[in-house]
Amino acid sequence: MSASSRTEGPEPNTTHFTMEHPIPAYLIALAVGDIASADIGPRSKVWTEPSVLDKAKAEFEGVVEEYIKVAEGLFGPYVWGQYDILVMPPSFPYGGMENPCLTFVTPCLLVGDKSLTDVVMHELCHSWFGNLVTNANWSEFWLNEGFTRFAQNYAMSKVLGPQFFLLKVATGLSAFNRQLGDIGQNHPLNCLRVKIEKGVDPDDTYNETPYEKGCAFVSYLQHCAGGDEKFDQFLKAYISKFKYRSVVAEDMLEFYLDYFPHLREQDLRNKPGYEFERWLNTPGWPPFVADLSPGQQLTRPAEQLAAHWAGEENLEVVPDISDWKTYQIVHFLDKLVERPKLTHDTIEALAQAYPHIAQSHNAELTMRWCMLIIKSNFTSDLPKVRAFLESQGKQKYTLPIYRALKAGSPEAQDFAREVFAATKDTLHVNVYSNVEKILGA
Repeated sequence: MSASSRTEGPEPNTTHFTMEHPIPAYLIALAVGDIASADIGPRSKVWTEPSVLDKAKAEFEGVVEEYIKVAEGLFGPYVWGQYDILVMPPSFPYGGMENPCLTFVTPCLLVGDKSLTDVVMHELCHSWFGNLVTNANWSEFWLNEGFTRFAQNYAMSKVLGPQFFLLKVATGLSAFNRQLGDIGQNHPLNCLRVKIEKGVDPDDTYNETPYEKGCAFVSYLQHCAGGDEKFDQFLKAYISKFKYRSVVAEDMLEFYLDYFPHLREQDLRNKPGYEFERWLNTPGWPPFVADLSPGQQLTRPAEQLAAHWAGEENLEVVPDISDWKTYQIVHFLDKLVERPKLTHDTIEALAQAYPHIAQSHNAELTMRWCMLIIKSNFTSDLPKVRAFLESQGKQKYTLPIYRALKAGSPEAQDFAREVFAATKDTLHVNVYSNVEKILGA
């Protein structure tokens, strides 16, 4: 359970859980099943089904405590005591859920090389942004996720270097750009502050906007504050001011202007083109994004390689990408997915040149490879798409694939309906209903 302590008995088969801090109701979580645990740090265990315990322990051991210490250095003490991880079944629809003391994560993180453990950093950062200071209602969801996405990227930059921050921002913006293409620039779900009408399920408003556009807004506030050091102090003061409370955007923004009175004097709130009102209530691309140019050492080679394979550039020396980290390969694949479809010969050549991508067990890479297959109508590789959809039910991976299939050839559309019919009973209800809407089932 999401609790700070547990005791057994004295009644038989009874466990008592205690949460020492106030939390909102949505953070109360229980897990029931055949679950085993292993220590992965001085204040952390991983819990999962016994059959995958060794794999889960190997993935997270030595990582979590490092992440906690980095986050504490940036945002203040970790107040929740224990930080455990529960690996969920494949149908779990999210990357993670930040229940206090017990983060739920997708089994897609169990890659074998710790390459997706930044998701743990994201959920850990919710210990400050979301669990300690919480959005007052679901229209303000971006206060949880925008600050946490910023905090995740910022904290991981302390682990992997500052260019990682910019690479992750670029990856996030690519995801948001795909969303704009899917639902349209002016769709109301592209606003930070989403208007949730009576009878609307907040789960139906879940998308990239609060994460990536929210992160862009926080980056803008950091930029206006004068950089890392000043904004670091603001973040600690913000957490101290509002801990164990629920807030709306105006609470945060008023405190920000109080903390930086020179920005209030400059009327930053109403700066033309960057008005706070515009940030919150206008759909579309964010008015400001972080300067990504210092990260070009990682992003530029990926973009050049994508242009080469798309036939737009001819690189004299094609780089060896065997030592590229996951998110640099993700950036490369994103740039290919953004382009018109590739020829079948190109897809085959890519698979031959980069078998570690085409045959990857890393879900971030597999999802994008599936998108390339579908967009290029490379039907001989559709079994890989089927296998991926059968292996997991994460919403972030599943919905884009079904959208691409729906937009594809009649054969792709028939394939989508066939796979959905075979897998629908394994999907979380939210993913199930969203796929139904996509396919018009």
